[in-house]
Amino acid sequence: MATLTAISDVTAAAERAGGSAAALAVRRPEWIVRAFLVYAPVLAFLLGRSPALGMQLAALNLAAILAYDALIYFDSLKPNKVLRALRDWVPLGMVLLAYREMGRFALPHTAYPLESRWVVWDRLFLNGGGRAAIEFLGPVWPSVLEIAYALVYTLAPLALAALYLYGRRSQIDRFLTVFVLGVLLCYVQFPFWPSEPPRTVFSGQDLPTYITIFRRFNLWMLGNYGIHTSVFPSAHVAGALSVAYGMRQAIPERKWLYRALFVIAALIALATVYGRYHYLADATYGAVVATFAAALVNRLHQSGQSGSRASASETAAWSASFPSAPPRRSVPLTVPLRPATP
Repeated sequence: MATLTAISDVTAAAERAGGSAAALAVRRPEWIVRAFLVYAPVLAFLLGRSPALGMQLAALNLAAILAYDALIYFDSLKPNKVLRALRDWVPLGMVLLAYREMGRFALPHTAYPLESRWVVWDRLFLNGGGRAAIEFLGPVWPSVLEIAYALVYTLAPLALAALYLYGRRSQIDRFLTVFVLGVLLCYVQFPFWPSEPPRTVFSGQDLPTYITIFRRFNLWMLGNYGIHTSVFPSAHVAGALSVAYGMRQAIPERKWLYRALFVIAALIALATVYGRYHYLADATYGAVVATFAAALVNRLHQSGQSGSRASASETAAWSASFPSAPPRRSVPLTVPLRPATP
């Protein structure tokens, strides 16, 4: 009960802290982040995890919501370039917080029913010519794939900086909505698909032939900062593809930019399977999640534009139906003068 009470306090305090003024100014990616901050402690309660976990997440996320709403409120009260820029970048930090919180849901994992089914498809791909094609030029393509895999951590910040550089700050919310939604839709599913990566479940099997310095870096990153809740769906693939989709929607005139991002996303997807960081099923489902998020955001954007055009048309029609009255002509006021008294 204490956990449920704390969770209710998160929602109530968030509504009070934001206030009506802040609610009008909350951006779409901020709504998505706030929804996740409420979701995580609620999920801990629903899954029957330890009361301590639910209480910790409720307290942490309540503080995060209050701080976030304070930032939104002060920016709405008196718009400030620094606060506005800070709001552009905070969602990226919130995505990292969400990742770490999902790591708290990891449970001891000894049986591997999902992994045993997923690895069958991997071996069909790798042993059916996939590994041979990648290693045809020796360590060249394996190195390219590992470099691409490492770039996933930088794609979103670089894309955000590119929007500033090209003077398209007005499109940042649209880009962030695609990216944040695509990644968080992966994170919210992690507790329901407990799984470990193939390089640990099937240790020593199906590994790349070439162990490059780039692979060592990626293994170091995952060993020190990875979580053990789930690998399904692949947030690496979903995040990279969401960046590409988001940039295509935000800055469509820069075709070379978002096309390059799609190529990098494809290399990252291939690297996850070849490097045994993920299963082919993870990468495929991650791509599906990103595509769904991008399609949803694009549909919402088009609906918003249609609504704006419809409102403008209705206003024009209303004005035409009731034309304004013609301006009144000014009539001089004449006052009869009394005849002068002799």
